[in-house]
Amino acid sequence: MNLKLVSIVYIFCICGISCTESNEDTSILPEGFVDATQRSTHTNNWAVLVDASRFWFNYRHVANVLSIYRSVKRLGIPDSQIILMIADDMACNARNPRPGQVYNNANQHINVYGDDVEVDYRGYEVTVENFVRLLTGRTQNGTARSKKLLSDAGSNVLIYLTGHGGDGFLKFQDSEEITSQELADGIQQMWEKKRYNELFFMVDTCQAASLYEKFNSPNVLAVASSLVGQDSLSHHVDPSIGVYMIDRYTYYALEFLEKVQPFSTRTIGDFLQVCPKRVCISTVGVRKDLYRRDPHKVPITDFFGAIRPTRVSTDRINVTLANESDFIADPDEISATKRPFKIIMEPQFPSEFFK
Repeated sequence: MNLKLVSIVYIFCICGISCTESNEDTSILPEGFVDATQRSTHTNNWAVLVDASRFWFNYRHVANVLSIYRSVKRLGIPDSQIILMIADDMACNARNPRPGQVYNNANQHINVYGDDVEVDYRGYEVTVENFVRLLTGRTQNGTARSKKLLSDAGSNVLIYLTGHGGDGFLKFQDSEEITSQELADGIQQMWEKKRYNELFFMVDTCQAASLYEKFNSPNVLAVASSLVGQDSLSHHVDPSIGVYMIDRYTYYALEFLEKVQPFSTRTIGDFLQVCPKRVCISTVGVRKDLYRRDPHKVPITDFFGAIRPTRVSTDRINVTLANESDFIADPDEISATKRPFKIIMEPQFPSEFFK
């Protein structure tokens, strides 16, 4: 293989083009990935995961956010595109009988803290100011790149909040609050500054639905663990450490997410029904009037994963990067008896640079 051929193959790899044989079975792809009318227009995924509570008795809130973190990372969102904010370090708390470990159930079969957790904002860094600055892109000078939400107009953004809340507010650090109006203003700025394509707002706290009441930005889908006037309850306690392990809504959300695989056909519509009142006790709130797509036709991985939507084609595509002979060792090998290549091109491929 000559140097020119190596260069062309390298360009194909870094730009996300995959070449497969044309008779490949595409049945493993969810319908929404094949049907262009149902396909999302996003090009990347980001997640902002926030635990706003301190103190040992709020152990469950740390377990909540770490569990969601584990799920989105397992489904393909890299740490570089996850902003994790944890107000207290339960893994290193002096009361923790298992130092360096956090569990989300009394069976203790999954340490959600693990060895590869990257916390971006920890302890007293978790403030209303830092959270709003993060959303709006107004971080202070000197802020590390890893602590910035570098989303764009092609980004699907998941925002998950957990902690103690009330009618129209969420407490941070037990000393300050963010209001529903401040959240609405922050998301409106995100839309005006082209910082998201679609946004999924998920909150597990008491009276959680009050936090999305002021939203008026397009392409926002929201789910809350409880309606206004209702408490969001914890699920179960671990007698060995004396605190509740996880909240009910997040527990059943995780039960659903644990069964999701990267190319699952499960949808956001399915996810919105994960915690009926008979198990959640509170009533889950959903707001979808600002969202343009049918949630039952949106793959769950559009927000909880990083599975790129693709257009599957069995036809030969003329790539203008170079002559076919430049990346095929022997052009004479292509004959009617040979199966042609199928080339899948991602929409952000910078072909204009090679014309």
